[in-house]
Amino acid sequence: MILVRDLRLAPGEDVSALRSRAAKKLGVRSEELREIKLIRRSLDARKKDDIHFVCSLAVTVKGGEARLCKRAGCSLYQEKKYRIPHVESAERPVVVGFGPAGMFAALLLAYAGAKPIVLERGRDVDARREAVERFRAGGELDGENNVQFGEGGAGTFSDGKLNTGTHDPRIAWVLRQFYEHGAQEEILYDAKPHIGTDVLAGVVRSIREDILAHGGEIRFSHRLEGLEIKNGTLCAARVHSPEGDYTLPCSRLILAIGHSARDTFAALRALDLPMQRKPFSMGVRIEHLQRAIDLSQYGCERGELPPADYSLNVRLPDGESAYTFCMCPGGEVFAAASEAGGVVTNGMSDSRRSGQNANAALLVTLRPEDFPGDDLFAGMAWQRQIERAAWAYGGGNYLAPAQLVGDFLAARPSIGARSVQPSYRPGVIWGELREVLPDKITSVLARAIPELGKKLRGFDDPDAVLTAPETRSSSPVRILRGEDFSSPAVRGLYPCGEGAGYAGGITSAAVDGLRCAEAVLDSF
Repeated sequence: MILVRDLRLAPGEDVSALRSRAAKKLGVRSEELREIKLIRRSLDARKKDDIHFVCSLAVTVKGGEARLCKRAGCSLYQEKKYRIPHVESAERPVVVGFGPAGMFAALLLAYAGAKPIVLERGRDVDARREAVERFRAGGELDGENNVQFGEGGAGTFSDGKLNTGTHDPRIAWVLRQFYEHGAQEEILYDAKPHIGTDVLAGVVRSIREDILAHGGEIRFSHRLEGLEIKNGTLCAARVHSPEGDYTLPCSRLILAIGHSARDTFAALRALDLPMQRKPFSMGVRIEHLQRAIDLSQYGCERGELPPADYSLNVRLPDGESAYTFCMCPGGEVFAAASEAGGVVTNGMSDSRRSGQNANAALLVTLRPEDFPGDDLFAGMAWQRQIERAAWAYGGGNYLAPAQLVGDFLAARPSIGARSVQPSYRPGVIWGELREVLPDKITSVLARAIPELGKKLRGFDDPDAVLTAPETRSSSPVRILRGEDFSSPAVRGLYPCGEGAGYAGGITSAAVDGLRCAEAVLDSF
């Protein structure tokens, strides 16, 4: 096949229009093109009067292709294949956690014939959705079945963004699996692919059924309590379940517990498992009208264009930095608590991104030397302290503290919304965020917001809403592992994914799950 790059497509124009443009670039007639495959589509909005998509097509041409590859913007194209090995073993590896990392580790192990056993402390995705909606409607928080814990992990209740800064060849296979299990075809070629919370539930359910069909086993409401280790080698996992505690013999265990399983981290620390503090970020969600973001990015009403997004960062003169993360066009700020007595925010969008508001995490980079204390878990303790302060500020009803950007910059409490209505449920409590967040965070945000407003017109709109706190952007702890992906202290234990400190988002976590699963298969 030949890869034909830099083909223009107008907003709203059908992809079929690319055939004649690819043929012209190759110097052949349209009917000489046989197979046509859209490989990549990205939006170029640098010139407001000339917004268009830039596409790449892979095509086959009647006759020889080698001579055509020499033309400008053309080259040979060969799709990378991900090879799945097959193993024969009586032992079944264990995967702890069924978020993106654990899910893709289990999927690969199942496809390879290893028949993995998955332990997930939360429940299946349908039970999770019911519990989350009850909580958002003002009901009680279920500490084992919420936005952080359960089938699909925290990513299930998000925008389902699949773009990543990494360039691992496994990414294509991850995207293909999402598509084959029910996601939109666009994720295979969009430069910024996303699935949407409404679609993700079905995708997650389908992957689970595929793992089961290939001999895997998934045990919901089964929480890892500890490990049994002999002479530096993993022997068994201790598990709590609704039917009672039990010991599960195993010599290979992928530990994909996510960044919010603080009790599991404590159990691992008691085993002297090598861990270290790592940088992470905390801050707020910032919420604007989506229409305002569209106007700022496109210079006009979006029309046929997708809801506009953004990605911003700033480094201040004193070396402190702030940035936006997990931007959700047409989305809402989501209640993401997993511990009683703590408020946590996150962002989500459905597949259509049809909401009135846009939101993003606005985060401050925090280094271990910034943590209040030298303890290994000082970062976690800081998270919990802020989450509890927010809960108390809201009167103990999981209301999230909120403040208008204009009031925050003027250091005065807010008393209500203006043009931007906050989307967080169960609701917000207006006031002063400096009474909830530490000065280390608010002082950076106060200086960063005007600077970011210079990069994106309207970002510092006085009516924009800040909702706090965003504390779970990543793990403040890394569980160490060696080049073979196994813990240097416990043979057969494979720390994995975002919670272990090796990923930052759905796709990178899924890729890390594949790496660890490959290491397990190699060990057989």
